[in-house]
Amino acid sequence: DGVMPLIDRQHPHDFLMELAAVYSHPLNAATSLFLYAGYPGEPALGPPTFMHRFSGMDNLDAPLGHHWLDATHITFGVLTAGLVWNSVKIEGSLFNGREPDQYRWDFDPLRLNSTSLRLTWNPSRNWSMQTSWGSLDSPEALEPDIDQQRITASISYNRPLASGNWQTTFAWGRNDKNPGDGTNALLLESALQWSTHTVFGRIEYTEKDELFGEDEPLHHETFGVSKFSLGYVYDIPVTQHVKLGLGAVGSAHAFPRELDPYYGSNPLSGTLFIRAKLY
Repeated sequence: DGVMPLIDRQHPHDFLMELAAVYSHPLNAATSLFLYAGYPGEPALGPPTFMHRFSGMDNLDAPLGHHWLDATHITFGVLTAGLVWNSVKIEGSLFNGREPDQYRWDFDPLRLNSTSLRLTWNPSRNWSMQTSWGSLDSPEALEPDIDQQRITASISYNRPLASGNWQTTFAWGRNDKNPGDGTNALLLESALQWSTHTVFGRIEYTEKDELFGEDEPLHHETFGVSKFSLGYVYDIPVTQHVKLGLGAVGSAHAFPRELDPYYGSNPLSGTLFIRAKLY
């Protein structure tokens, strides 16, 4: 709400996460130009969002490094232009750098105050690599005078199987605050699906400087936090295009001992869930 900080919380997403249009114009068999406009939409910054990549979509937990990698996937105002040549795509965006507000059913003000560039290379059908840079204007309501420079790089490998699929993603992101320090996030995740079974896992390390409120002694100190997750989903077909998944995910955490009095010593967490998937 721009007043209370989100400490140890995941904020909900807006109900409408993308309303966009794309126009593509081929120049020849290997080259095309495209324009994208979204309100809301997703600028050319970061890897595919975790809930849209096969390696991460079955894990209910947002990655610890979400705001270092792909948090701009819901942006109220995006204009992107790009060029596709064979297996290479170059694109640039003007977009609203501010995170969506606490009202989840409306449209935030449309601003084009931030910029980003992304280069993507798909050397074959099952490999995808990207690197991107973004300059975000005042992304956080609690820190309106702080801008961010974001750099990301990622690589994904996909392996089709006779009765399923296996995909793995490695990603790195860095946020440099202006004014302020820089922090990094690393992620390695994988999901293996065969028949009605899916096993997924994620290993991540993120440098966090927002674990405490302003009135606490460790406010704004930076700590490296690691998380190790492993999960399983069993799918039950309901109709031709609908299936229910019964799943569970467990996680172990590791961090410096200074955090033990506040977060416990190497805490564990777990979730049981049911999800419906349309396909």
